[in-house]
Order: sequence, then structure tokens, then C-alpha cells
Amino acid sequence: MKNIYITRRETFNAAHKLRRDDWSDEENEKVFGKCCNQNWHGHNFELFVTVKGLPSKDTGFVINLKELGDILKNGVIEKLDHKNINLDVDFMSGKMSSTENLVIGIWEQIENDILNLGGELAKIKLVETENNFVEYFGGKEPF
Repeated sequence: MKNIYITRRETFNAAHKLRRDDWSDEENEKVFGKCCNQNWHGHNFELFVTVKGLPSKDTGFVINLKELGDILKNGVIEKLDHKNINLDVDFMSGKMSSTENLVIGIWEQIENDILNLGGELAKIKLVETENNFVEYFGGKEPF
């Protein structure tokens, strides 16, 4: 039997600023544009977490979506929702708060918990704006 892929969607609102303190204001503006605004800026993020595996013979589930939702709420959403990613989020401390780094940090927060439920984290998609999103496959090639 081949793997089944199941996805859970969550949302959160968070602020951040893309800026390097070792660069001049002009250099930051050139690279990061309005994302380096000194007064921060925010997004309404959409998070899609895809788990793969075989359905259980007992439940028919790859993973219990209620339990997956609990992992996401406790390990990610409560840490990010209505927070400043640069200042308030422990797993982003010392990192540039790009969407790319954020999706890697989210993966690291939940990967082991998902394995403990019998699933395997396959992909995380993080939508920052209606035009921009990141997909991460845990350092593995998707195909």
C-alpha cells in the first residue's frame, strides 16, 4: 500500500521585521524594502501541515487530526499568534524572521511529536500573503 497524505490547516497573526543590525539603513532598505520598517509589520499567516503514512487498521487514520491539531496549537500557534516573531518566539531567537526560517523552525517544533503519533511529517506550507508562500519538506527532496 502507498502512503496517504493528510493536511491540517491553522492560522495565526504575527508581526516581524526583516533587518540586519550590521547593515546600514540604506542596505537594509535595498534588500528588505518595506519589510525592514522600524515599526514592524504583520501578516495573517496560513499554515498547512501535511503528514504521510499508512491508515491504521483500527481507526482508518494516518494520524488523528484532533491530536495533530493539539500539537500545532501547543507547539506553534500559541507561540506565534499575536506575537512579535523577532522578540517573543523562543524557537526564532537569534534568527532572521523570514518566512523561510520560520517554516524550518515550525518543522523542528513539531516533527518528533508527529512521529510519536505514528505519522511522518511530509510538508509544511506557510502562506505569508496571497502572493507569497513557502513550502518545506524537511530538507528532503519532494519528488
